[in-house]
Amino acid sequence: MNLYVFDMDGVLWAMDDPIPHACEAIARLQARGDLVYYLTNNSSKTRQDYVEKLARFGISATRETVMTSAYATAQILRAEGHVGKSVYVVGEQGLRRELEAVGMRLVEHAEGDRVDFVVVGWDREFTYRKLALAHAAIVRGGAAFIATNRDATYPDTGGRTLPGGGALVAAIQTCAGVAPRTIGKPEPHTLELILRATGASPQDCLVIGDRLDTDIALGKRVGARTALALTGVTSLRDVEAAAPEQRPDLILRNLSELP
Repeated sequence: MNLYVFDMDGVLWAMDDPIPHACEAIARLQARGDLVYYLTNNSSKTRQDYVEKLARFGISATRETVMTSAYATAQILRAEGHVGKSVYVVGEQGLRRELEAVGMRLVEHAEGDRVDFVVVGWDREFTYRKLALAHAAIVRGGAAFIATNRDATYPDTGGRTLPGGGALVAAIQTCAGVAPRTIGKPEPHTLELILRATGASPQDCLVIGDRLDTDIALGKRVGARTALALTGVTSLRDVEAAAPEQRPDLILRNLSELP
């Protein structure tokens, strides 16, 4: 069994612009019977949101083949027995909906309330008030601090980048003085959930991404093979400057080189 796990932002598209050859490469893999899954640290959308976005780019997927840091965070909290506990969310609707779907209780005003968790993801409406409420919940309320991911940047169109969810995590960590538990890449949780769902072994899996510090690091940590697509954040110069143990098994100019 061959399992291909694709990052999306920077590999299949940049914001709302398709990256050439991605759709055709995935169609080839699916036609020959390979398993294709999609894995993103972006917590702003639900799995269903991504199924619909993939379809707009001509890529066939189901919710079961999409893994996000938001979904993984919700599933881990459910599995650990935290259903019904309170959560203050710094993040967008995708993260909120995934947490609500497993029965977590979202609170809007953490100040003065006992909050069990502060969960942080990408939030394009981040404010000083949200920072202050998260700080209060962690420092005064003793809330557990969870980062859906710690990506410093997010790929924009035209080769540009935007501040990522990790920038917001860093702000909260700085003022709270507490390091978060991280769920998304390069931590192994998301890929382990995919391997468990498919029954595949790490040796059967190829992780394709555009970042050394998340996608490639994740694959190496779990024992999967890795391929870096030079269509997103990481350049060939970055690969050459990296330590040997941080380099991918394969380097792809674009996805026309798959399989």
